[in-house]
Amino acid sequence: MRFIERPLSRRRFLTATAATGLLGATGTFAMPGLSRAADRPEVTAGLQSGDVAGDRAVLWSRTDRPANAIFEWSTTESFKTVNRLPTVTASPETDYTVKVLAEGLPADQEIFYRVRFQDLAHTSVESEVVTGHLRSAPAGLRDVSFVWSGDTAGQGWGIDADRGGMKIYSAMLKHNPDFFIHSGDNIYADGVIKPEVKLPDGTIWKNIVTPEKSKVAETLDEYRGQYKYNLVDKNFRALYQQVPVITQWDDHEVTNNWSSSKDLLSDDRYKEKSIAALAARAAQAFHEYMPIATTLAEPRRVYRKIPYGPLLDVFMLDMRTYRGPNGANLQTTEGGEEAFLGAEQLAWLKRELANSKATWKVIAADMPLALVVWDKADQKKGFEAVSNNDNGKPLGRELEFADLLRFIRAAGVKNTVWLTADVHYTAAHYYNPDKAAFQDFDPFWEFVSGPLHSGTFGPNDLDMTFGPELKYVKAPEGGQQNLSPAAGLQFFGHVAIAADTRVMTVTLRDAADAALWSTQLEPKLG
Repeated sequence: MRFIERPLSRRRFLTATAATGLLGATGTFAMPGLSRAADRPEVTAGLQSGDVAGDRAVLWSRTDRPANAIFEWSTTESFKTVNRLPTVTASPETDYTVKVLAEGLPADQEIFYRVRFQDLAHTSVESEVVTGHLRSAPAGLRDVSFVWSGDTAGQGWGIDADRGGMKIYSAMLKHNPDFFIHSGDNIYADGVIKPEVKLPDGTIWKNIVTPEKSKVAETLDEYRGQYKYNLVDKNFRALYQQVPVITQWDDHEVTNNWSSSKDLLSDDRYKEKSIAALAARAAQAFHEYMPIATTLAEPRRVYRKIPYGPLLDVFMLDMRTYRGPNGANLQTTEGGEEAFLGAEQLAWLKRELANSKATWKVIAADMPLALVVWDKADQKKGFEAVSNNDNGKPLGRELEFADLLRFIRAAGVKNTVWLTADVHYTAAHYYNPDKAAFQDFDPFWEFVSGPLHSGTFGPNDLDMTFGPELKYVKAPEGGQQNLSPAAGLQFFGHVAIAADTRVMTVTLRDAADAALWSTQLEPKLG
């Protein structure tokens, strides 16, 4: 059987995706342009690309049965010249997900890629072809543009198709970014989705509901179902099929505020009480469903460097895997329970920052440095993030970051910018050593964005250990918390780096794509 080639231009892809629903009448995935013939494999979750760097990118897809995945790419959407990648097999062990590393991509090119699945039991039976798009990393100077945010489908706010679904993903796609950084909380494994929620204005928020989103995730299949849920949304799928994602994880990929000290004994929602078991299942699902590159040195490593030409290196941190317990956060020495990045990741970050030749070094952190985030918010007890709320010299987890900031200054590393999410509002912080209790560092910016499609909270208090100055904030007014996406307080950030001046422009935006606040950062050169 010949496979049917359906190359899809960017414009036609967006038009088709916007006009087509993604759930059939039975509640199963209904994918645009795919045959529902029972004897043919289906591409059940579209395409994704990720970790686009240098001459390579990770390509991802999923089917509904054991099948060989045949990925191909070209620099023309007609696929006049085709580059075929090694065949990979979709199997039950990975929930029929597949990903492959496309190497040897030409620099700074529009890359069109496609996949078809060949049934293992009947090799002449193939799926139809689904096509995606990415732009490869530059080797020389050119303008760079990307977006970032975090926190998807949290606090019970799922996909309301009548309200257009997760519309902020379409707002980000309008900027035609080179890539998208997802700053963590890709899913809310502990966030149960109910069919309906009554809003303050009397209207009803109507969620699409799946079995896996109707309870907290405990089994591997339930964690996988959290990722499948996001892929129902047409806006989400359109962005991921056209723009590479560079992702990290945070707590809700497992459960709220998880660390080694997390105690689920009194949480009746969980039959599985082992946080280690939940974290292992969550990590497997994360790596199955995210187009993240892997390394044999540590197959489930999340921290990594993404080199993106002479203007930019992106350092993706993992602030979850190696942390110590969430506690008082007042330790006076390093090397124990105060660990947040952990010694090995911290050494890696120092080494890679010092060796970076890129003009800008973006440090993508899933949690902010100076915002006070309580482990038990109702009691204001324990700490979930870096700060310990004492406004004094570095203690606890702050010790790692004092060490890092001191190193950056001593090593002469210039032009570091921190991007983060987690707190469900947007803000801009300028870290000024003249205002800090700890002063052995160069000034730098941290920009906060999110949520993408979750409840809006905040603002949080600032700890002055590292001298943050609040330059902008937008959060709920009058003490309101957990506002629905219908309130419009969903946020993402856009970064543009000009090739001629190397100036970085950072703009904070809302779901309607309104520019809320912007600043231009002049690089220090030489």
